[in-house]
Amino acid sequence: MSTHPEMMAEFLRRSAGAEDENWRFRTFLKGCDRSARQLDLDVQRLYREVAAGIDCTACGRCCQKLSPLVAPADVRSLARALELPEAEFRGRYVEETKEEGEHTLRLKGPPCPLQADRKCTVYEHRPADCRSYPHLHKKDFVFRLIRAVENATICPIAYFVFERLKADLWHGSDAWQEEDI
Repeated sequence: MSTHPEMMAEFLRRSAGAEDENWRFRTFLKGCDRSARQLDLDVQRLYREVAAGIDCTACGRCCQKLSPLVAPADVRSLARALELPEAEFRGRYVEETKEEGEHTLRLKGPPCPLQADRKCTVYEHRPADCRSYPHLHKKDFVFRLIRAVENATICPIAYFVFERLKADLWHGSDAWQEEDI
């Protein structure tokens, strides 16, 4: 596997041009005969392999492009880490949004207000949503494909997992070349 700088350079060079193909691959995955469980196992295996070669803390693209969800426990932990009263932390760094009828809390941004020089200033206390990103270890990958395609344009790990999944499942078939998939 390549070193982190080599992988990052390849990711930046190739990811923008892969988006149309990734949307076609998403359609293929929705209709392929692979079980959701087997697809999860494939993605989780690839995630472990790819993530072993990339240092997330040297990248920071997710911090530049996303606004993670924060749970009340995350807010408390972050406020303590920054030695701020919880209300002050919320006022400075958190916004309330409504998604699918539910009230949610997100860090303001993007970019994340808790980073400096592309580094997380509260890494040990980062929200659960940040710890979980790019969410490839979770089950039900096939039901999260829209977000997976989006993440492949942001995160080198997500990109290389998607590329290896395409090579394993799609490029061996004729389906990947069909325009109407």
